[in-house]
Amino acid sequence: MPQVSLPAIKSPAVAHVLPLALFMLLNAVPSAVGVENPDLPWWKHSPEQWVYPAQTVIIAVVLALGWRHYQFQPFRGFGLAAVLGIVGICLWCLPALLWQKLTAAGHAIPEWAEWFGFAERKDGFDPSFFQSESFWYPAALVMRFLRLVLIVPLVEEIFWRGFLMRYLIADGDDFRKVPFGKHTWFSFAVVTTGVVLAHHPVDYLGALIWGSLVYFVAVRTKSLAACVLMHAVANLLLGIYVVSTKQWGFW
Repeated sequence: MPQVSLPAIKSPAVAHVLPLALFMLLNAVPSAVGVENPDLPWWKHSPEQWVYPAQTVIIAVVLALGWRHYQFQPFRGFGLAAVLGIVGICLWCLPALLWQKLTAAGHAIPEWAEWFGFAERKDGFDPSFFQSESFWYPAALVMRFLRLVLIVPLVEEIFWRGFLMRYLIADGDDFRKVPFGKHTWFSFAVVTTGVVLAHHPVDYLGALIWGSLVYFVAVRTKSLAACVLMHAVANLLLGIYVVSTKQWGFW
């Protein structure tokens, strides 16, 4: 049989932008095709259960096709990245954890506190949909963690820090000529604002703190690999937190 091979992505810019763009496009599919009717087959009323695993595979292929364009070196600053990843995700999740504890104790939380992350996070991808299935439940969890810990850190850091942060400084020139981690306040403002606006309003404060910390790691370490590691560590802890607290809205 003839071997089928996919063409590698030739454009460095496309290789950096396409994974996140396609990832966000696929994120919109469940709300576009889902029908809230429990009498329908599961793949119709809960399309996220098959869309997100498919998204993981598709984006992994796209990343592989553009892999030669990603400059992860130097491999340094991993300790700093891991520590700040832990700090960043703890600060992000803390308001929701406090909300859960306070409301369970009967305390009322004012509506304005939602802008600071104090909100219920029960609505989101729930892998316990397959909890009665001995194979599909662990499979759903594994795919979700692969998406959370591997795919998301790669697509986001490759775009925000690997591309946009440098593209803004390049001012029309080849973004690859700008050393990774070069700082300007303009690039900080645009990239961090983009990170914030990519999230829901309830997450704006957490995203602002997070985006600032990752930007700092990029500037300090000059390493895309460190930024990806920071994001991966944070998301691994986030996944464990979500499964433990059932606050599915975080992922």
